[in-house]
Amino acid sequence: MALEANDDASRRLSIVGVDPEPGFSGGETQVLALTLALNAAGHRAELICDPAGRLFERALAAGIRCHPLRIRNAIDLAAAMRLRTILRREHFDVVHFHTSRAHSMAPFVRDCASATVVTRRMDYRPNRLFAPFLFNRSVDRVIAISAGVADSLEAAGVDRNRIATIHSGVDCDRFCPPSIMQRDQARSSLGLGRDEIAVVAIGSLEARKGHRYLLEAAASLARTASKHAPAIRYFIAGDGSIRREIENQIAQLGCPKGITMLGRIDDPLTLLWASDIFMMPSLKEGLGVAALEAMSCGLPTIASAVGGLAELVEHDRTGVQVEPAHSDQLASAIARLAASPELRTRMGAAARIRVEQNYSMAAMAARTLALYRACLNQPRGEKKV
Repeated sequence: MALEANDDASRRLSIVGVDPEPGFSGGETQVLALTLALNAAGHRAELICDPAGRLFERALAAGIRCHPLRIRNAIDLAAAMRLRTILRREHFDVVHFHTSRAHSMAPFVRDCASATVVTRRMDYRPNRLFAPFLFNRSVDRVIAISAGVADSLEAAGVDRNRIATIHSGVDCDRFCPPSIMQRDQARSSLGLGRDEIAVVAIGSLEARKGHRYLLEAAASLARTASKHAPAIRYFIAGDGSIRREIENQIAQLGCPKGITMLGRIDDPLTLLWASDIFMMPSLKEGLGVAALEAMSCGLPTIASAVGGLAELVEHDRTGVQVEPAHSDQLASAIARLAASPELRTRMGAAARIRVEQNYSMAAMAARTLALYRACLNQPRGEKKV
């Protein structure tokens, strides 16, 4: 699905995304890609973000105009006033708020643009007191990145008619299955032997990502492995508040040799090309950009049946679904996929097709642009509240 480009029937829009997060994770990947796609289609697309943040740095390097704004918390009134100043000066048609701290600014700038939109990426239920006010009255529409996120919004009192489900997307041209040479080079960079099975998990090191259960599964398999079982190595990429806790757990479980902590990585492509199995044992997950990227590279995925992951990973077709917080199920799924190259190949091919058909970056950008136009074409006085 291609974005419109200079369509005579559709005027050029002026759009700004607000994302004040200092780090760079799956959400920021989506924000940057959307902004680039909108600019490539002939629209004026800019960003408002933290001048010390990695999104600001990457966006500038990509040629995107950025407006510096630091938002300390949800009640940062000084930041709200600075945001109003930027919006009144720049005259944007659409303001798109991308994170929780950005959402909190929406009530203060309702009158500063023709349309305001927020994206909700988490599948846990938002505050029932604040959510109806913010999502039903302070913005024109809410984008949920999965049906699970949409359900959590509705459960918190948000009008379902105001919610549009637009899945996150991945660049399927870049995140593609590797050639034999690319795979060999990627595995060599990690010191992987020909017959070793590489299991990878990519994501922030936070309790909700479920690393604890992956480590318990790895320790269990190491204890019970027969001499004929394939050697399994685990690679954990990311950083966060529980890094030290994870390192301590690895030491306590007695399996440090088979687990490598890679820290934060800027580009996961080489790691994915070297891998055989992707893991996302999250306890909560809006959708999972890392899983999208892995599946686009042709990797079978073992994932918790939570949030958007329950929609993305088709059990026994594109990967294996497990109950959250069940290390025994994770261990069983790893052992099953590790033992069968044919199963990994079949599931990986199906995963690639599923992402191409349903989760491309181009489709995400086109659907988001269509939502912008729908908001602009409906007079604000007629919008549902």
